[in-house]
Amino acid sequence: MKFWKLLTAASVLTVLTANAPAFAQTDEKLPEFTTEGFEEWLVDFKKEAAAKGISQPTLDVAFANTKPIPKVIEYDRSQPEFKLTFEQYIQRVVPQSRINEGRRKYAENRAIIDAAAKKYGVPGHYLTAFWGIETGFGRHTGGYSVVDSLATLAFEGRRAEYFRKELMNALTIIDAGHIAPENMSGSWAGAMGQAQFMPSTFLNYARDGNGDGKIDLWGAKEDVFASAANYLSTVGWKGDERWGRKVSIPKDLDKSLIGRDIRKPISEWQELGVRMPGGANLPTADMDASIVTVNDGEGPAYMVYNNFHTIMHWNRSTYFAIAVGTLADAIAGQ
Repeated sequence: MKFWKLLTAASVLTVLTANAPAFAQTDEKLPEFTTEGFEEWLVDFKKEAAAKGISQPTLDVAFANTKPIPKVIEYDRSQPEFKLTFEQYIQRVVPQSRINEGRRKYAENRAIIDAAAKKYGVPGHYLTAFWGIETGFGRHTGGYSVVDSLATLAFEGRRAEYFRKELMNALTIIDAGHIAPENMSGSWAGAMGQAQFMPSTFLNYARDGNGDGKIDLWGAKEDVFASAANYLSTVGWKGDERWGRKVSIPKDLDKSLIGRDIRKPISEWQELGVRMPGGANLPTADMDASIVTVNDGEGPAYMVYNNFHTIMHWNRSTYFAIAVGTLADAIAGQ
């Protein structure tokens, strides 16, 4: 459900943003990007938007100064794929400094975060962890005009249908009065605000957490946490379960049993020789679990539960999901 993006300084790695498909890299030689024909394209798009109910005042304001952004196409065509070990990734994404800041931010915003946690059943330390990894606790939300970025990507044409729909969704958000076009900023790929929702995710899952009649994922933390919690709850979060834990697996464990698709009761993993890192028995909870490994199967290994799979609805990266769980545990002192 996420689209590849260049990370902010807070995240340092390429990960997936909210609610867009991941597109594989290709060696295909692409034609040089040109802005020729953009104005004609925009005229046609505005006619379509008007026919679909977007008001003329919104179209006038949203596209008042719209121009294609060649840098967006440059980023889209040259998304870097960093080959870091899992240990390097965790050190960069979940350093002690982020853990310390996460604890402070949770304490400072506890009333807001816990209100969303209580309503939607997603514990506050997880919401804080998502916030920290996605945008550095709201500091790094992207500096691109969402309208201009999406218009550029839709015009360029490689994934025109997808980005055309997202641009129409962005206009729908503006037309509903949630955000002014000049304040609708985000990543080069169109992910918005402190939750980094794509416009389609916004329309499907964003919530008005402070009751002011608008959904502001840029400045209203109540809306940010309510929206994130609603999304996670909707896609399957279980409030009474943790995400997973590091485990030790026997060297002779059948490798075909490793992976997210294989789910067994914890008791069966115990029988197969899986143990806690220090050799202690696994917990006796009546839960299904999977075993995942990192570093191309070399380890370490993690026993993961339902909420791990739910995190991967947000971002289809095993490293990201483990990082969220690791940071959440550390914020909670677990």
